[in-house]
Amino acid sequence: MENRELTMDDYLAMLRRRMKVILVPLVLAPLAGLAVSHLFSAKYTSQALVLVEGQKVPEGIVQPVVTEDLTERIATLQQQVLSQSRLQPMIERTGLVKPGQSVDDVIEAIRTDMTVEPVETDLSTMGAPKRKSGPQSSAVPGFYIRYTAANAREAQQICNELTSLMLEENLKAREDVARGTTNFLGKQVEDTKRNLDDLDGKLAAFKKQYMGQLPGDEENNLKILMGLNSQLDANTQTLSRAQQDKTYTESLLAQQVAAWKASQSSNNPQTLQQQLSQLQTQLIDLQARYTADHPDVIKTQADIAQVKKKLDEINHASNDPSTTTPDKGAGSDPPEIRQLRLQVHQYEDLITQATRDQKKLEGQISVYQSRVALSPAIEEQYKQLARDYDNTQKVYQDLLADKSKSDMALNMEQQQEGEQMRLLNPASVPDAPSFPNRLFFAAGGLGAGLALGVSLALGMELLDKSIRNQADAEAALQLPMLVAMPWVAEMSPDGNGNGNFWKRNKRAERDKENARV
Repeated sequence: MENRELTMDDYLAMLRRRMKVILVPLVLAPLAGLAVSHLFSAKYTSQALVLVEGQKVPEGIVQPVVTEDLTERIATLQQQVLSQSRLQPMIERTGLVKPGQSVDDVIEAIRTDMTVEPVETDLSTMGAPKRKSGPQSSAVPGFYIRYTAANAREAQQICNELTSLMLEENLKAREDVARGTTNFLGKQVEDTKRNLDDLDGKLAAFKKQYMGQLPGDEENNLKILMGLNSQLDANTQTLSRAQQDKTYTESLLAQQVAAWKASQSSNNPQTLQQQLSQLQTQLIDLQARYTADHPDVIKTQADIAQVKKKLDEINHASNDPSTTTPDKGAGSDPPEIRQLRLQVHQYEDLITQATRDQKKLEGQISVYQSRVALSPAIEEQYKQLARDYDNTQKVYQDLLADKSKSDMALNMEQQQEGEQMRLLNPASVPDAPSFPNRLFFAAGGLGAGLALGVSLALGMELLDKSIRNQADAEAALQLPMLVAMPWVAEMSPDGNGNGNFWKRNKRAERDKENARV
């Protein structure tokens, strides 16, 4: 066998030769497996099925409270249920502590013997994609809760208790999440509202402090500044013109006053005598150069006559006591002078008013120039305040919307309209032990016996050095075969050589033939 390639006939021959070696372990090993299975104590597994129902309100209207994957939430619920704070009251209530055991030992046994397994649907086993209806959607429609114990009734009782704890924990956890979210958002809304009110007050105070200097007022300030400059130019022109008119009127007033004073001094007799002498001298000179019909001569004669007339009136008034009373209007100014003085006074008032208006306009121009100059810095501060206010207001609106959704989700959970875990199949009393599985032990023994038999047969063939056919002889001698004599068996009674004696000794005859060769 070691020096040549084996054919299918060789393997079949080996199987025929070692059939007993293979069959004996193959029959005895399953019996040994069944015997071993009876050495283990029986354990019973109770199972409950929990169905997970989606929320009844569409997710487009109310967002689900829990967005965690269902498989992860089941694992979280399992850890919460298996905590000592939840198991100890259940153990004390059901009296699971036996003599010689402690509560910690029972808790550890429950943790070891409890299993939670999601229900695998056709979609999940076929590798189909999960549903897209929401963040918590899954191809897992529910889960199994299994508990293994030495007693069937005890397994059912503890499985029911653990199932109830998981359902209660799920309801409590979902409501706690919804209530905690609502409380948190409510506190955030209050804090944001307080911050928004503070920013609103700061913005109002800023507007009041810098009224007229805000970003929207810059263009209006420029227009007002241009108008004030135009008014200042017009006022300057008015002031200059009033000053010029005042100067001109004052010069006219000085001339009128001088003429009036001169006329007042002409009523003096001595002055009139001097004027008369001057006019007479002037008349003699004119008569020497012109005729009597010359206009200058005639005018000078008329002036002389008028002066003489005034002298006569003065002389007559001085001789008449009744005319010695002075003229009531002798010391008053003439109307022309009074009018000019009134005009000068009006021009002074106009100049005073124009000067006052000029200072006022210059002050206003200075104010608006400072506003225009400070506009960039004020605009930056205002934009920062406005940006903080707008951002805070947006956050406040978003928090209000989130809180409204959270309130709706809390109401949905309180009314049990959200996702629910419903007990579909309660834990039943197992009618057969889940361990040991005797068929499994028998099948294991069958496999082990088959492997043992094949191994023994193969080992025996490897240790067997017999030469049984021509191929074995050539392989063993490493020489070519020249002649081979077949083994002739005894004839059967019917003469065809195929009797029972030949069938029973077929292998012996073949061996003899090989030996003879």
